[in-house]
Amino acid sequence: VPEVLDKSAVYNQPTLVHPWPYLEEFFEMVGCKNNSFRMRCKLCAPKYHELMANSPSNLKKHIEKKHPTRLERYTQLTSASLKRKSSTEGSLAPPSKQTKLWETQRVSQASVDKVVLKFIVQGLPPPHVVQQQGFIDLVQHLRPNTNVMTRNTVVNKVTKASIEMRRKLKAALSEIEFIATTTDCWTAHRRSFIGVTAHWFNPQTLQRSCAALACKQLKGSHTFSALAGALNDIHTEFNIREKIVRTTTDNGSNFLKAFRIYGQTDENNNPEPVGESDGEEDDGGQNDDDDEEESVEGVEFVDAGALLDEDDYLEYQLPKHHRCACHLLNLVSTVDALKAEVNPLYKRVSRSTFAKCSSLWNKSSRSTTASEVIEDHCKLQFLRPVATRWNSLFSAVERIVRITREQGEGALAAVCSELDTPKFTPVELAFLAEYAKTMSPVAKALDVLQGETSVQMGWLVPTITLLRTKLQQLNIASKFCEPLIAALLSGLEKRFGEMLTDPELRAAAILVPKFKTCWTSDENILKLGLDYIRSHLDCQAENHVSEGSQSSEEEDFFSSLKKTSPLETTQQLDAYLGCPRDTAEVLKSFPAVCQLSLKLNTALPASAACERLFTVAGLIFRPKRAHTGSKNFENQLLLRLNKAYW
Repeated sequence: VPEVLDKSAVYNQPTLVHPWPYLEEFFEMVGCKNNSFRMRCKLCAPKYHELMANSPSNLKKHIEKKHPTRLERYTQLTSASLKRKSSTEGSLAPPSKQTKLWETQRVSQASVDKVVLKFIVQGLPPPHVVQQQGFIDLVQHLRPNTNVMTRNTVVNKVTKASIEMRRKLKAALSEIEFIATTTDCWTAHRRSFIGVTAHWFNPQTLQRSCAALACKQLKGSHTFSALAGALNDIHTEFNIREKIVRTTTDNGSNFLKAFRIYGQTDENNNPEPVGESDGEEDDGGQNDDDDEEESVEGVEFVDAGALLDEDDYLEYQLPKHHRCACHLLNLVSTVDALKAEVNPLYKRVSRSTFAKCSSLWNKSSRSTTASEVIEDHCKLQFLRPVATRWNSLFSAVERIVRITREQGEGALAAVCSELDTPKFTPVELAFLAEYAKTMSPVAKALDVLQGETSVQMGWLVPTITLLRTKLQQLNIASKFCEPLIAALLSGLEKRFGEMLTDPELRAAAILVPKFKTCWTSDENILKLGLDYIRSHLDCQAENHVSEGSQSSEEEDFFSSLKKTSPLETTQQLDAYLGCPRDTAEVLKSFPAVCQLSLKLNTALPASAACERLFTVAGLIFRPKRAHTGSKNFENQLLLRLNKAYW
């Protein structure tokens, strides 16, 4: 006999519905209490007998005891009901009757709490929303007789979920060999935070994974030592300090100094770290015995506390540093582009044109009437440039050029007339079109490098190399923007010159199957990268042999004489370069090359990932929530960004 799965739906009906309609011949429902139905036996009339039942078996016992002569009829009714149910399940056609309310799936209180918690984390409302009467009514309407958590319970559950998320994230990071991080600082509502994100490749699938590690409050001045201490604590908390290949930051002087002093030295051309010996030579201890007496007589007493307080720059340990390529490109397109105004003709046309553009941008952003006029004539709104937003000036100019192309120059002239702003001359419109065409490769390169899932460090050198080539090609047919192109090329050389000559970055580009050696035709550039790869493949093979060897100490000492593995790694490199496929899957066929590619290409060329972290943080840390505790804020933010780990 089918049992009732959910009685709460029956309890809350405005009219009582019989839970077992096929037994209406014997019993009628008169009420419910304590998860049981109050049934009245019709066979006991005129003296009705009422009994509590939560299943048909209780009613059957009453029939057997009080009305044994009607037991056969009762059995026929229940068996007929079972036959109807089995025939309905066995037929291909859907059942003709609607599913009854009490036959729906039961939802537990724990599952309701879990869904509410997910709503708080993903939707980013304040925790006290659970105490609003509208939210309580919504939950209880969807699931009657359900208790809704209080604000304190929500905060406690967020804290527990954050602890569990961190535990799972640490376990996942413990299995990864190469990790890259990005970091930046953010200030909002008179509080400062430092954010850190981690990025790595899954060694089996070669798919990019990422996670937010921290968004901790920074108190006091943002000095280089304060940043170094905060980063060191975060790396130590997740036990990834020795696994980080590079950390990408913007070009802030405090970050640059922190990594210059506490970071790992570059094996190519970085200067010695601060705190090295000041020119005093060590005699190797050869004259210790001869000078012992003199040293005793010439003892100089100094304050030990002062020596202990001296900073030997060994307090913190930071990984290699990389400057954000997108930030550098933004400086090229803004600061370095201004140097084109040394040309008087370009300066006159440029300043006249952008002055009229600024007048339009200011009018459209300050007046609703002006916005309506622009919408009527241009069918699009103007975009206003923002100094701190990448590509904003290019996007604003491109919008004006698009309006002129789609709606004609008359639409722009009509807007200028109604808004009482100076009209553009044909020369100025031609300058805007050429400016947008010139800056388009720069904007596209910036968009490419600020990616996160598909971009690797090996994309940096090919992107900048191709950008330079495109600008040089535009210079041939340029009429107004020759000084601008020259300034951009000079800025690229100034800000990316060292990166373009870095053997490690060239090797990273070669180890990206998408590029290999097709991104440049200069054999000298490719030779420097290939030599770097071959030398590191040889070292990698020797380390692998020494780690895998279980022989005696003497055999380990002479194991370097066996030159068998370098030939194999060289063959892998040649086979990789000759393989026509350009997907990441090709690396799985060459284990040694794949291992080195993961090491060099795990890092990101830009710190845009940390900027995205702060974008989500701004949705939580709003003006009305400016008094949220920094720990609660960080817990909710990390749960929002690390959905895969809780």
